[in-house]
Order: sequence, then C-alpha cells, then structure tokens
Amino acid sequence: MSQIAKIELEGQIVEAPIIVGTEQEKGIDISKLFASTGYVTLDPSYGNTGSCKSAITYIDGDQGILRYRGYDIAELCEKSTFMEVSYLLVYGELPTPEQFTRFKDKVQHHSLIHEDMKSFFTAYPGHAHPMAILSAMVCSLSVYHPELLKSDPTPKEMSQTITRLLSKVRVLAAFAYKRSVGEAFVYTKPKLDYVANFLHMMFTNPVEDYEVDEVIRKALDVLFIIHADHEQNCSTSTVRMVGSSKANLFAAISAGICALWGPLHGGANQMVIEMLEDIAKDGCNYKKYIDKAKDKNDPFRLMGFGHRVYKNYDPRAQIIKKHCDELLDQLGINDPILEIAKGLEEAALTDPYFIERKLYPNVDFYSGIVYRAMGIPTNMFTVMFALGRLPGWIAHWKEMIEEPGTRIARPRQIYVGSPQRAYVPINRRRPPASPE
Repeated sequence: MSQIAKIELEGQIVEAPIIVGTEQEKGIDISKLFASTGYVTLDPSYGNTGSCKSAITYIDGDQGILRYRGYDIAELCEKSTFMEVSYLLVYGELPTPEQFTRFKDKVQHHSLIHEDMKSFFTAYPGHAHPMAILSAMVCSLSVYHPELLKSDPTPKEMSQTITRLLSKVRVLAAFAYKRSVGEAFVYTKPKLDYVANFLHMMFTNPVEDYEVDEVIRKALDVLFIIHADHEQNCSTSTVRMVGSSKANLFAAISAGICALWGPLHGGANQMVIEMLEDIAKDGCNYKKYIDKAKDKNDPFRLMGFGHRVYKNYDPRAQIIKKHCDELLDQLGINDPILEIAKGLEEAALTDPYFIERKLYPNVDFYSGIVYRAMGIPTNMFTVMFALGRLPGWIAHWKEMIEEPGTRIARPRQIYVGSPQRAYVPINRRRPPASPE
C-alpha cells in the first residue's frame, strides 16, 4: 500500500504521494501542489528538493557511501578502468568483453577533430583559461556534426554522439593546454589506452616522447573514476536543465563545463593548491594557518577539508589518498608545497578540533596534490575534473531524455519586488531617498 503525506493549507487537506527509492530514500511528491492549491514550495539552492528520480548514482553522506549503478566506488577503482566505468554509467551495466572492445574501438576511432578547429585555438590569447577554451570548443563540435543535433536521436545516433564526445573532449583539453604553453598539438596513439593517450597528448613534444609511467597512469585513471559522477550536483543539474529544453548534448555538456568552473564546485582543487602556495610564501608555517582556521573571528578557511554531502570521511578521499602516497613515494618529489600538504593532512587527522567537526581532507585536497605531482599546471585542474565527470553528465542527459513525460525544467519563485505602481515620466523622477 502506497504511503501518503498530508499537507494542511487554509483548512484544505492535500494528499501527496511518498516516493521510496531502492535504498529506502524517501521523498514527498509535490508536483501537483501548485495546480491544486496555488502554493509553491521555497527551497533556496534546492538543498532539500529532489529534482528527479535517477538510477545512476547513490550517495549516503552520513555513512560515507558512494555507488555507481549499485557498485561500490572502492571496488570499481580497484578492479575496473575509467573506460569500463564510463560504459557502466552511460549504459547501465558493466560491458562484456565484446561490448567493451567495440566501445573502446569507437572511442579511439573518433579521436580526430576537424583540422579547421585548430585555428580556433590559435585565435585565443596564450593566457586564456583552459576551461573557457574547453567549453567553447565542445559547443563548437556541434557545428561539425549537424547530423547529431536531433532533439529526438535514435539509439544509433545517440551512441555516435556519446562516443565522439568521450573521445574528442580529452583531445580538446590537451590541445587547450598545448596552446597555453605554445607547443605543437599531439594526436592519440592507437596502442595507448584512454588515460595514457591523454598523458601522451599533454606531455609529448616535438623533441621528446613522453613515456607514460604506470603509477601516474593508474592514479589518473582512479581520479577520473572517482570524479565520474556525484548525483545531482551543480554541473550535472545544469546539464539536465539545459538538456530538458531539447538542446543537443554538445550544448548541454558545454553548459556543464561552465558550471563546473566555479570555485565552489570543480575549481575547489585549484583553490587548495593556491592556498598551499600562499602558506609557502608565508614561510611554510602551516601550523599558523591551522590556528587561523580554528579562530572563529578569523575569516580564513582551510580549503579541501570537510564536504557538504559527506558528514563522515569522503570515500573518494580515502581511495585517492592511497594513490597519492604511492605516487609521491614513486616519484620522489621534493616540493615544499607537498610537504605543507602533508603537515595539514596530519593535523586534520589527529587534531581534536578537526576530528570533532569531521573536517577531514576531501577529494579536492588530494586531487590537487596528485595533479601537481604529475606536472599538470594549476589552471588545468578543473579541466581534469571535467574529463572525469564527462560520462556522468552524459549518463544523466541520456537518462533524462529517455524518461517518458520529461518536461522542460522551469523552477518557480516567490516574488518579493515592488507591487504594481504607476509609471513616472523621466522628467518627474526623483532619486530614491539616501540611506543616510
């Protein structure tokens, strides 16, 4: 028997169905509230609003659980690859050997971009942020694939769009980096896998081939996996909202990249490194900044600690910490920034102030350290996040457009502006009264 919530409004009882998810998450379906009562709900930032039903990712922030399509994130990182996880997110199941081979071959086959697009890169100034270039280039891809812009694509057309995006976005990201350092563009090699090819395109130059280190390749593969999806976050919700207008996938992904760019979202790992650099300029005294973070009268915040969703330890941070430690040991890097990071990490894991408040290092803290150790510049950190998040964005777009009855997203509001007033001709207008 279905459960019903009852809402009393001005003496009227409104019944709203209770929706129960497979993990016993419960929500009240108020989709007919406005039609039956004229009332809307108010939930700034949608922190308590479920915008959809989804079968892609499950998160339990209190228990520190993250699962893709039912699979635990730690098991996927240990036993799978980013390409396999991409297939899982987009198509709902882990691939068979035959399915996986076809999928990888398609992604590799579509790694070339139209030669005309090279001129787009050279038109940007050398200091242009790679995220600005990436978002523009992804949208520009649509110009070269007009056959893939249908609002109701067939399964074959959808598959073609998906494999092209998965392949070409990493190429566009690597080209954006090459443009920023003034080096020639490098294409993929058939013998390298998805992640190794990206490293090859980033760091090979005309006078020296880049030899892909397996420890680096594995760490980056794991980083891509743990970033691949995270439920209805800002950028994913953006992709869904833009896609709900029947905008093509290229446009929706471009919008998602722009949303991810913000420092409160994908830009957080960049802010971690910038904070560590500031501490280094101040004599590397990280303990001073720990005291500042504890001082409630000090506006300073330690970046990369705590998480809005996870009220316990971020499960992604536990995974990447292991690879971070292995990477630093393998490379033997002597970097004062990384030494400061280790000091902050130790303090956060042992200091009662941080433990009581559950301010543990999160995924942004460790990912920034790993990217820096790999030689990836700070302004590319958010681009790396976008590459990992790409299959999750695609999966949510696909799920949304395949859902029967999907309508264009259109949130309501509570108007708090001026009531109706008479128009005043310009020669009779007076400035508002001074607040003094």
